[in-house]
Amino acid sequence: MAELKEGDQAPAITAKDQNGNSISLSDYKGKTVILYFYPKDDTPGCTAEACDFRDNYQGLTAKGIIVLGVSVDDEKSHQKFVTKHNLPFTLLADADQKIVNDYGVWAEKNMYGKKYMGTVRTTFVIDGAGKIAHIIKKVDTKNSTQQVLDLINN
Repeated sequence: MAELKEGDQAPAITAKDQNGNSISLSDYKGKTVILYFYPKDDTPGCTAEACDFRDNYQGLTAKGIIVLGVSVDDEKSHQKFVTKHNLPFTLLADADQKIVNDYGVWAEKNMYGKKYMGTVRTTFVIDGAGKIAHIIKKVDTKNSTQQVLDLINN
């Protein structure tokens, strides 16, 4: 699949959230959506990123912004992660790796010389028309909200 670019139509998503509810990206038509992909629930970087969105969530929702997190973890794992860290936003389970493949963030990674397939941490900002407004490939997990706001406010 070709790499997604800013201005492209965001691929459609329908997936189960941490509570087993079916969620579609089209449910948020007319709103700005932060769609952030992260490797694994409850790991240090992923927790820092989720907690940054949590700590800034009221400010984001006040601007009409929706936050959706996606990883290949299952609903049960997401539920534990949400409960443990009091996350107020939706996490989508992508256990079959359809969404990460559609968004081009499932790729070969290398840790300690070992190659494996995994999710590349990436944030997409999708506008109300369903177009990709911004793509953040170098995510600062401790300041991910600010990274998004800097792009939206410019």
